[in-house]
Amino acid sequence: MAKQVEPLPPEVLPKHIGIIMDGNGRWAKLRGLPRFAGHKIGAKTFKTITRYCNQKGIRYLTVYAFSTENWKRPKQEVDAIMDLLIEYLDDAENFKADNVRTRFIGDLPPLGEEINAKIRHVEDMSKDFTGLTLNIAFNYGGRDELVRGMRRLAKQWQEGSLSPD
Repeated sequence: MAKQVEPLPPEVLPKHIGIIMDGNGRWAKLRGLPRFAGHKIGAKTFKTITRYCNQKGIRYLTVYAFSTENWKRPKQEVDAIMDLLIEYLDDAENFKADNVRTRFIGDLPPLGEEINAKIRHVEDMSKDFTGLTLNIAFNYGGRDELVRGMRRLAKQWQEGSLSPD
């Protein structure tokens, strides 16, 4: 029988946890499964972790789910990951009782209008929820974020709304 672990007092829990969702494909390969099987198990685990963090009173959870580098993977694998994203978005109605506010961060327009409409729906549906705030980083990348930020600054400077100081 497993030893019971005493729960941590709320004052020692972190306010924000970040998880890089990496290694699902390798996990599956080690078990003789297709890479997609690892992504599917990872998606299920992600839901479990999200609910657990919410129940424990964690305020913010950021998951890094799909980087700009992931587009270089085989098309079949990318398509399978996009299908998992759509499945999650379609299933979001079932998570209303969890009171989890969902936000997406990253360069979302390249995901297409269908996915972006679903993302907007989930964000809008959960915008007033007061439990955990779940940030899903999708199509993100450090270099890409810096380039987009610098372009915004350059545009503001060009329009005169930003001084060099």
